[in-house]
Amino acid sequence: MKSRGWIKLVQAVLRHIIALMLSAAVLVPMYMVLVNSFKTRREGNLMHMTLPAEWLVENYSTVIEQGKLVSSFFNSCLYAFAGSVGVVFIAALGTWVLSRRTDSLAKGIYLFIIVGLFLPVNYVTLIKIMSAIGLYGTRVGMILYYLGANAAFSVFVSYGYFGNVPRELDEAAVIDGVGPFRTFISVIFPLLKPICVTVFVLTFIAIWSDFTTPLYLINKTSLWPMNLAIYNFFGRYSQQWNLVFADIMVTVLPVFVIYLFCQKQIVSGLTSGAVKG
Repeated sequence: MKSRGWIKLVQAVLRHIIALMLSAAVLVPMYMVLVNSFKTRREGNLMHMTLPAEWLVENYSTVIEQGKLVSSFFNSCLYAFAGSVGVVFIAALGTWVLSRRTDSLAKGIYLFIIVGLFLPVNYVTLIKIMSAIGLYGTRVGMILYYLGANAAFSVFVSYGYFGNVPRELDEAAVIDGVGPFRTFISVIFPLLKPICVTVFVLTFIAIWSDFTTPLYLINKTSLWPMNLAIYNFFGRYSQQWNLVFADIMVTVLPVFVIYLFCQKQIVSGLTSGAVKG
């Protein structure tokens, strides 16, 4: 009995050590970026972990003005919010229909959608198609791309959750003479808060962090998101790491805040379909 107790104690200590090491691997770089973003140019170039001798908050105002982050921040918010909200609604509506049907056609459509998780994006073909329909280099084109690009993953994440939503609710709505769309909006959708928040946050992070797609599909600097603005800013101020770090902090902050407030719903949404589905 005593040996088992020692084994459990050692296992617990090892788990805590591994958790601390993994946390340090994430937190230490974040701390370095945050601290150096307030330093002078000379201190920032040294990239030390020490606190700055003088806290320069004006680094952030310089970054916002010189890096044109106001317009790029608006573009990133537009792409991320519009794309995420659209994906949440489309994925929820489509998954509801596919999960309620048991025929082979619905299963085939679901598998066809899931295949999209494994197929790479052919940007040459995509650019030609978007140019032909007048969407290349536009905000609408970017939002529509993100709707299509994130639909497969969102349907995959949402599918298991619908096993926890009773079918009796659909049947009761039909008996009361409620149409399909109103049933979804008034009865089903309010029950999907955990999974909808999960899909929203994961999609938001994916869109906000995307660098490659805007680089190919946007040919105007006025439509650039934050990632491309940082890339351009780094090219101009590559010798001023204090400003580069401040630029990075401005970009990361929105994602950090959204994840911080929604982390409970994310865990709930991801685990609720683990048994059923």
